[in-house]
Amino acid sequence: MIKRTLVAATAALFAVGLLVSPAMASQCPKDMKKIDAALKKAKLSKDDMAKVKDLRKKGEELHKAGKHKESVETLAEAMKTLKIK
Repeated sequence: MIKRTLVAATAALFAVGLLVSPAMASQCPKDMKKIDAALKKAKLSKDDMAKVKDLRKKGEELHKAGKHKESVETLAEAMKTLKIK
């Protein structure tokens, strides 16, 4: 009985992971577009501007590598610096 429950729980978590990954994959380009638009009118220090551009680049690289969770987190950090949602 416990074995069946464990197998079912593992299968459910695996299925959720498969559903979340495509959602995150589509989130990355949306976040990159937001960052690009905000960069055009951003008034940041030289250091913050360099930081945001580096995070944006790293986020795109992670997205292309299929590491969508890491990409979303990296892009979120850039968006936080830009003060955008």
